[in-house]
Amino acid sequence: MAPRQKLGSEKFKSTVDLFDNLEAVDQVQVKLKAEKLIRHSQEWHRELSEQIVEANRTLARLANNKIHSNDKEITALRTRISALQAKRSKIEADLNAESEWLKAYLKQANKAEHQARPHLPYDYHQEREKKLLPVRHKNRDFFLADMFDYTLKDDGASMEVPIFTLATKTDLSIWKWVSKDKNKSIEIYPSVKGRATQFDKDVLIYVVSQITEALNRGRDDAKNRTVRFTVYDYLVTTNRGVGGDDYKRLQEAFERLAGTRITTDIRTGGERVKEGFGIIESWRTVEKSREDERMIAVEVTLSRWLFNAVQAFEVLTIHSDYFRLRKPLERRLYELARKHCGHQAQWSIGLELLREKSGSRSTLYEFRRMVKSITQTSTLPEYRMALSDDDKVTFYTRDNSRSLRGIANR
Repeated sequence: MAPRQKLGSEKFKSTVDLFDNLEAVDQVQVKLKAEKLIRHSQEWHRELSEQIVEANRTLARLANNKIHSNDKEITALRTRISALQAKRSKIEADLNAESEWLKAYLKQANKAEHQARPHLPYDYHQEREKKLLPVRHKNRDFFLADMFDYTLKDDGASMEVPIFTLATKTDLSIWKWVSKDKNKSIEIYPSVKGRATQFDKDVLIYVVSQITEALNRGRDDAKNRTVRFTVYDYLVTTNRGVGGDDYKRLQEAFERLAGTRITTDIRTGGERVKEGFGIIESWRTVEKSREDERMIAVEVTLSRWLFNAVQAFEVLTIHSDYFRLRKPLERRLYELARKHCGHQAQWSIGLELLREKSGSRSTLYEFRRMVKSITQTSTLPEYRMALSDDDKVTFYTRDNSRSLRGIANR
């Protein structure tokens, strides 16, 4: 990645070429230039976050492997993590200093664009946007919100195996899954409220993201399995509504997550939890609204199995558009692509095996139809899909630079 341009408040207008001659261009161009600058800083922030996670993951691995660990290597890693954290903090401080200035400019540009916007030609991106859920909270503070968007994390354990049901109605069935090599297995038992759904997993992603970010910043409270958060922040971050029904649905999600029981031999953080456990161990309301029974703040305690995965940095960054995907299968396919593509340009898998890994109960014929539909709409963030005549599904990264590296390696 190219060196990041300096964003200090004193030199902002003179050193950032993107904002040269602002008075000489129309408001739409100003908006595009501002958004380009924001994306540039976000990408650099995200890259630093990924480097911090990777360094922490290596550090955790060395700490667990005391026989082969090297004190000098551990010290060097800790020094590198501190340096990366300092760089990331500098980006955040610079963006914070300029946030009000940029927000004012974007507000002015949006207003001008709305008043006199020329007819736009057909755009495939616009067509794809229609297939996604709308962005419900466009007026969030763009800096703080986007910084969190770029630290959204999903745990590797639940990305690998189909823990969550893809059904949209109450699923009371017992689910058993065994990996193709027979080395991993999991059994999932629903409560009377049903098995936790793919949309319930938003709670898990939010909590895992909070803990991972705390670990990256070296906070002591990251060692605690219990996370307290405000319900409104959760609803906004996961692109949900903030009405009374949305609060009620979240409470139902808590009950399914705590009630769904898991028995597995899959290790997380080098440890196997042998007893049965819930996806979350417990939850409780710590503050209610004075006007009604609506939850204001809650506490969620992760199961040890999932907490071990987070502590070992067995997590992956996910795109914020994940929360805009309408169908449970779309979300599950994105998870699998994110898990298995990694830094590769593409990943291929047979349709029948993909059906097993996704946790779909559909017939192969119906699953093929659903995959073909998702392939045609191309809604998955970061990846596009292709289904061949011989039932082979290939996921390709939308990152052009990674695609070129993949072609060069082949």
